[in-house]
Amino acid sequence: MSEEILRIRSISQLHEVCGFDKPTHPLISIVDVSQWEIGEEWIGVKTTHDLYSIALKDRGCGLQYGRNSYDFDEGVLIFTAPSQVVSLDKPQKLNEVQGWMLFFHPDLIRSTALGQRIDGYKFFSYDVHEALHLSDTEQNTITECINLIKNEIKERIDNHSQIVISSTLELLLNYSSRYYERQFNTRSAQNSDTISMFTAILKTYYKEGKLSTDGVPSIDYFAEKVHLSPNYLSDLLKKETGYSAKDHIHNFIVEKAKTLLWSTTDSISGVAYTLGFNYPHYFSRLFKSKTGMTPQEYRQLN
Repeated sequence: MSEEILRIRSISQLHEVCGFDKPTHPLISIVDVSQWEIGEEWIGVKTTHDLYSIALKDRGCGLQYGRNSYDFDEGVLIFTAPSQVVSLDKPQKLNEVQGWMLFFHPDLIRSTALGQRIDGYKFFSYDVHEALHLSDTEQNTITECINLIKNEIKERIDNHSQIVISSTLELLLNYSSRYYERQFNTRSAQNSDTISMFTAILKTYYKEGKLSTDGVPSIDYFAEKVHLSPNYLSDLLKKETGYSAKDHIHNFIVEKAKTLLWSTTDSISGVAYTLGFNYPHYFSRLFKSKTGMTPQEYRQLN
């Protein structure tokens, strides 16, 4: 298996590589997954593309994403953004898997309202195992949006096409945001376990002195420990606690700073270094943003 990554730059190239008919629109395409036959020669081939994709697939979909392999037992909605690397880990026969895949190039929405908001849909950066699991009703609603786009691509391309397609895409993404919120709610017990793990990891990091040696931990550090993508972890924490992962880290550091400011005679710079800040003024800025006081003003209260 070659380690070389195949890069797909356009909708036309995607159709050519996959053996599909020529696309009816240069910037967007919807593929019937049941009609997509994948041979052994594609297994393990790493691909990346300059396209966004949204896929609804049922059980039996084998997908390698990053270092992890997934084989879903139920229908899921999967989102990927440009430049993400994926590969398939098993062949697919005609009619073996049901569903659809939508691909669109960023140029499709670049001059639209959706183009300005696309980065706000952070589930495009979730890992595959964080896919959206839909109820039958939700699946029907999403598929209705896809059918509207499909008809628009098939029937006409005129001066209204771009805005009609992009607005329907935005509707689909807004429904997806709603359904992800529902999914966070229905998995509250599992989410509580994740939050407990996050807090325990942060406390251990501090107790082992890693703040002073390795600096303030990144969201990526915790995400790897709890086996979630950074965006999903931050969204989960925000939903459950009202604070993002970054907020949790900063709040923890400020609480430890309060203790050090009142219980030690270390200089403000010394406290800053202990808490992972190479530049004390960054620490002072964070402390004031959270407490309304500078570290020195807080110390003088004691």
